[in-house]
Amino acid sequence: MSDTVIYWFRHDLRLSDLPGLQAASLTGNVIPVFIHDEKLGDDWAIGGASRWWLHHSLASLAGTIEAMGGKLILRRGDTSSELNKLLTETGASHVFASRQYQPWSDELERNVHDMASEHGAQFKRYPGTLLFEPGSVATGAGTPFKVFTPFWRACLRSPQPEAPKPIPTISFPEVWPLSDALDTWNLLPTSPNWAESWASLWRPGEAHAKNVLTEFLDDKVQNYGDGRDIPSKPFTSKLSPYLKFGEISPRQIWWAAQRCKDQEPGRASAVDKFLSEIGWREFCNHLVVQFPAMPDKAFNAKFDHFPWRGANPSLSAWQRGNTGYPIVDAGMRELWQTGFMHNRVRMVVASFLTKHLLIDWRLGERWFWDTLLDADLASNACSWQWVAGSGADASPYFRIFNPVAQGEKFDKSGIYTRRWVPELKDIPDKFLHKPWEAPPLTLETAGIKLGHTYPSPIVDHKEAREAALSAYATLKALSSEPGVGQ
Repeated sequence: MSDTVIYWFRHDLRLSDLPGLQAASLTGNVIPVFIHDEKLGDDWAIGGASRWWLHHSLASLAGTIEAMGGKLILRRGDTSSELNKLLTETGASHVFASRQYQPWSDELERNVHDMASEHGAQFKRYPGTLLFEPGSVATGAGTPFKVFTPFWRACLRSPQPEAPKPIPTISFPEVWPLSDALDTWNLLPTSPNWAESWASLWRPGEAHAKNVLTEFLDDKVQNYGDGRDIPSKPFTSKLSPYLKFGEISPRQIWWAAQRCKDQEPGRASAVDKFLSEIGWREFCNHLVVQFPAMPDKAFNAKFDHFPWRGANPSLSAWQRGNTGYPIVDAGMRELWQTGFMHNRVRMVVASFLTKHLLIDWRLGERWFWDTLLDADLASNACSWQWVAGSGADASPYFRIFNPVAQGEKFDKSGIYTRRWVPELKDIPDKFLHKPWEAPPLTLETAGIKLGHTYPSPIVDHKEAREAALSAYATLKALSSEPGVGQ
């Protein structure tokens, strides 16, 4: 086994349960490579928050590989060009990688295949980022599913995903190509360092991903069924950033969850609910493979005619968490300060943007892409379209979350809201989610001056709801016209 081979890391920054790396280790001495292609995906190049995670994830992966006697080679530039250079420099006989499913991935992989062939090398790609390969789960008619529930039922009827594999035994070459220093990529924010506190909140890397999964299944999953809707409670897994960067595989999660059900049958229902969220990730990725325009274009064509508003001062107020609706502002501030937002609150803030403000869902999608650590292209696009009403299996457009009712239902005690909107910390619970209804003396006692210490609502809920329903009515009229929405 004297061949030198390249393993090209992508969104799979781990060493265990990585079929492509397993194959590489059986073929030759492995040169692990990561290429930072800042132009890949064009407008969907990696966002600011994700750059922070990528830096620390690569540092963790490099440390693990070095402990095994190898090196992680870092290159920045066009992916095909850098792999071309590496094949010339190393004489590698193979390039191994995990298959990816972004709209641009197939073309990139074809280019890499053709470029490798010119060197007399082979390019081999393997599954590794999903439970089920796109195209393997279809309706009885052989077409892609467009509704989540039957899709996930079909997945559950399919043969179980293979059991995850451990870290393979890897041999490394004696001579290494040159590598960039990670710090020269400037992935971390500096002026200002808006992520200064994130190191105390998050620990990227494969080892930490496994710890987070174990802790969740051991201590939290039993409360997941109902607790996942309560943003003040620590009952969600927070695995999404680790999944986004491939520091843990969905197969590892699947099999750990099955073991949990076997060992604790009383937790089975909660575990299945958790796994259905992994299923939503699967569904989104399968959809984007079939409908690659989904990040930019409404899945439901009639929404091409919806009277969305563009960027305006209300968008800025939403981004900064200054809408005057406490649960919305709490979510947006949590996002800015931590790179994360509780899933229930994500739905509330997305509904507010698209239905109270009638602002194009794509502007919200872009903001999340830049500010979320777990900004996965498929999940982000599908989830925004679900809330906006334009997506596959979408929430009806006329389903408009009342932000006051949502706050009172899911943050009744106000722990979450008061944490992220401390201006309201002393207001009684009765008025926390609607401070504009508080008597003047109550506001004065709580140190609140609406419009000064905390904003007045930027839109009236009742009026916004009527405007949204009126806008939706225009789509119903259009859908009856020949050729519209077909």
